[in-house]
Amino acid sequence: MSIDRIGVHDSTGIDFPFEAFAGELAGVGPEVVPVDGVEGGEDSGAADPATCDAFVTFTHQPHLLETDPGWIHTTQAGVDGFPLDAYESRGTILTNSTGLHGDSVGDTTIGLMLMLARRLHEFAANQHEREWQFPEWDAAFTLPGERVCVAGLGTVGSAVAKRCAALGMEVVGVRRSPEPVEGVERVYHPDEFEAAIEGSRFVVLCVPLTDETRGMVGERELERMRDDALLVNVARGAVVDEDALVAALREGTVAGAALDVFETEPLPADHPLWGMDEVIVTPHAAVANWGFYRDVAALVRGNVERLVAGEEPRNRVV
Repeated sequence: MSIDRIGVHDSTGIDFPFEAFAGELAGVGPEVVPVDGVEGGEDSGAADPATCDAFVTFTHQPHLLETDPGWIHTTQAGVDGFPLDAYESRGTILTNSTGLHGDSVGDTTIGLMLMLARRLHEFAANQHEREWQFPEWDAAFTLPGERVCVAGLGTVGSAVAKRCAALGMEVVGVRRSPEPVEGVERVYHPDEFEAAIEGSRFVVLCVPLTDETRGMVGERELERMRDDALLVNVARGAVVDEDALVAALREGTVAGAALDVFETEPLPADHPLWGMDEVIVTPHAAVANWGFYRDVAALVRGNVERLVAGEEPRNRVV
């Protein structure tokens, strides 16, 4: 494959500024230029997508695909928003950024678990009201010895499991492969999901969004969880039936949740999850990391070399 010009779509601005990313790719070979609309041009300061052989984007951009590029890379790990059949029919290679989010999402997950366990979110809310309020005697607890079920043991799930084990937690996991994972005491098959979550103080969701995982936590699963259980979702919003979760929280079927992802994003201002004291809402920001542009640039640089040499790129989806 010949790659002379790589267009970086402005949707990647949610992850990093173009200048930092382009600077990290300096010397890679192809020219690196910003792109946005269909035409680009001098007025916008962006290049015409039709002049590019490949693109880096955050979200799927139909007008980029319509130029029939040889390759598109997404800075996301999940590709549920990309029409894979369309990429395949056009012969466009799609690669993603899976494998780059373990530390950021792993750290965020532990932070959310600690907030719920130590009631830190309550203290932060009280600070705004200038309230000095000690928690109820049985509200706060510590992580060592508690059981956590990590659903999905890929890069992110494995990073979460490793951190939980280091904190002295009892860690079980859910994934299709029975192969052992560092820090995980037992691996359950997805068909055994209900057995895995039963008895767990924390249930952490790290699965990709697929037909099999869509709605995997609903009324039935919530009822199987402990009444003091806490749900943490850093996967995709549609993995959880939000209506069922809201009902379970109101009824006390589960004790609380920390949610970084939602069925509709941004979370609508009138959504009941905003007003629930036992819920922590974060804006799909578990992946946030100032150095992410370096990791993506290294992946893109390596794949430029592979594709030019006629080799298989890393993280190929289509």
